[in-house]
Amino acid sequence: MKNTLKCLICAVLLLSHSCNDEKSGWIRVNQLGYRPGDVKVAVFMSSKPVDITSFSLIDAGSDKIIKTFRVTEKSPPLSHFVSCYRLNFSELQSTGSYRIKAGKAVSPEFRIADDVYDGTADYLLTYMRQQRCGFNPYVDDSCHTHDGYEIYSSEGDSARVDVTGGWHDAADYLQYVATSANATYQMLFSYSNHPGVFNDNFLASGKTGSDGIPDILNEIRWGIDWLLKMNPEPRKMYNQIADDRDHIGFRFPSHDTANYGKGRERPVYVCTGEPQGLFRYKNRATGIASTAGKFASAFAIGSRVFSTMDPDLSGLLRNKALDAFGYGLENPGVCQTAPGTAPYFYEEDNWVDDMELAAMELYKLTGDDKYLVHAVDFGRREIVTPWIGSDTARHYQWYPFVNMGHALLAGEENIPYSTEFAGYMKKGLELTGERAQKNPFKVGIPFIWCSNNLVAALLTQAQLYGKTTGDNSLAELEAAHRDWLFGCNPWGTSMIVGLPADGDFPVNTHSSYVVKGGQVYGGLVDGPVYPSIFNSLKYLYLSKEDEYALFQTDMAVYHDDFADYSTNECTMDGTACLIYYLSSLQTR
Repeated sequence: MKNTLKCLICAVLLLSHSCNDEKSGWIRVNQLGYRPGDVKVAVFMSSKPVDITSFSLIDAGSDKIIKTFRVTEKSPPLSHFVSCYRLNFSELQSTGSYRIKAGKAVSPEFRIADDVYDGTADYLLTYMRQQRCGFNPYVDDSCHTHDGYEIYSSEGDSARVDVTGGWHDAADYLQYVATSANATYQMLFSYSNHPGVFNDNFLASGKTGSDGIPDILNEIRWGIDWLLKMNPEPRKMYNQIADDRDHIGFRFPSHDTANYGKGRERPVYVCTGEPQGLFRYKNRATGIASTAGKFASAFAIGSRVFSTMDPDLSGLLRNKALDAFGYGLENPGVCQTAPGTAPYFYEEDNWVDDMELAAMELYKLTGDDKYLVHAVDFGRREIVTPWIGSDTARHYQWYPFVNMGHALLAGEENIPYSTEFAGYMKKGLELTGERAQKNPFKVGIPFIWCSNNLVAALLTQAQLYGKTTGDNSLAELEAAHRDWLFGCNPWGTSMIVGLPADGDFPVNTHSSYVVKGGQVYGGLVDGPVYPSIFNSLKYLYLSKEDEYALFQTDMAVYHDDFADYSTNECTMDGTACLIYYLSSLQTR
């Protein structure tokens, strides 16, 4: 949705350059900008037949043409957009601010500079702090301090346990180990690979201030402390807090009135390895390894990261990781989240990827070859994460969306498996690339619920594959998915709230904070879905006229509308999983 500044800019361009003129089409760009050496491709699209043979790059300050390029690639039509072209200007590496003109259409202004991504990884932490449970710095108040009481316990339900902390999953206040452990792991991985890019502007509480600790480490510690509570002793794990009885409308977390039958306490689901669901619907759980593996990988990398900063914590995490991995070996299978009164839950059907990653992190932690053997065995059982190359999947059916175990095996020196697993990573990227040829934006992920999380996963895999192998043959695929998140998409909007600050980004997300006058800066929205998904979900509607109606296609729909929880709700894990990729693009 266009903010006020964007509208003023566009109004000027309407007069001078026929901005957004339906007859001449639209040009979509990465509004955040491009680094000089990046693949740089804009997309022209028109709902009328247009023959575009060249385009010009214009200096935004002087309005002078810098260079004219030939158009070398006409793309397949996209629904009613019958004329689509990819405008490649990669050869231009001079820094500056520019616009692109093709026919009568003019793009938004964008920059080319080394530092266009600087600060973006920290910016996403804004949303993570806002999602905190326990003390929440955004509302400057505490919430859910009475959590919770056990259910599905072998010793009987209703035992009181202290599991306050962690992060709310999305706009609702449910909490899951699956997404929280993955988010914690991704932030640990980000810090361990790019420690110098993170700043110190917030205290451990999440409030403004400097404490000598990078803000990402404070956020990581918030997650680890909660994970330790959710794995209170060997071979005892909790999988989630609360269920969809939470879904009673918008309210601040500190004023949560959801009723679970025990006052202000919420239910804490014990991992049993069997199907769970207190009401009409049940999940299809078959084991515990998916959850145990996620605990183990987060604890193991945490042990390495905190080894010198906090040796006591490091030792505790080491022991927890070893115990969790052993528990996973004893209980193979998936531990899905539990539904309540609606049929929606995280339908995770794979678990060997979790155990592969856990084994690799334990190998890196201990040096014991037995964990390497486990990692290779688990990794060969799922060569490509199954959503890759698929047209569709159930909600969170293949999770995490990126197999970090493959990346660690591919990147490990002095082992005989690195080339094999790099090949598996490339196979997944190539499958995505085949699907990407079907649309002018060259985006090859399936447009299922939380499609932007898949984009973040694909970007992570592409960056790690290129970094590990030096193979840049898939650079355009990576660039297309990166640019998609920042406005090179049919709707011309960034998918991250507040980035870029002077650009087009979501402002009316599905969030209590937004409905009550606030904003969820730094959050990655769920992203576009197939029209069939949007039309089939329960309780879904639009609260106002669709401002993007002209740009909806049979490929995907997106709405900047708080009532559309399928495309415009930010998620904690999707946001956290983008931090690594953005940190890899920063100069500092």
